[in-house]
Amino acid sequence: MPSPIIFLISAPSGVGKTTVCQGLLAAQTGLQRAVTCTTRAPRPGEMAGVDYHFLDPDEFVRRVGQGEFLEHAEVYGRRYGTLKSEVSSRLEAGFDVLLNIDVQGAASVRSAAATEPMLAAALVTVFYTTGSQAEMESRLRGRAADSEEVIQRRLAEARVEASRWREFDYLVLSGSREEDLRRMRVIFEAEKLRRHRSTFEFGA
Repeated sequence: MPSPIIFLISAPSGVGKTTVCQGLLAAQTGLQRAVTCTTRAPRPGEMAGVDYHFLDPDEFVRRVGQGEFLEHAEVYGRRYGTLKSEVSSRLEAGFDVLLNIDVQGAASVRSAAATEPMLAAALVTVFYTTGSQAEMESRLRGRAADSEEVIQRRLAEARVEASRWREFDYLVLSGSREEDLRRMRVIFEAEKLRRHRSTFEFGA
């Protein structure tokens, strides 16, 4: 069997990353999502340990100080991060791991991979975005969920994030939901077939 991979997807807000990640989890056997930690309060219907690990700010800071996070960042006044144990325990059990994190978090994961061979061998990174700023703005406005101030802030952030697409292994320009999921699955399945992930031996 191929060795497990870490499938990391980053995207500007509003592209549809959550939807494509849900599609991947439903389609790919053996793929598990690393549950993110956050200091924000649970929203109605969210379950601790399933949607997020909900930590108070002091505990979050303590665990950062103890080096427990693979990556962490502050987003709109709340802290988010991925525990190393969320990834390592799944890899050791033979599961592939899905990371749904921002560009800043992806840079932290790549930095960690530079000194951790197991992480480096497993890591696959994808940048997922619209093909233009106009399309990005159209999607943000189509959600009808944000104020004008928030939309302009997200667009400014998207321009900065999109300028870093060359830091990733793959670039996926968003089209339809079905096509986006198909492309993600093609990348995932091709990476699973790479020679260095195989323990193949030609038997008798």
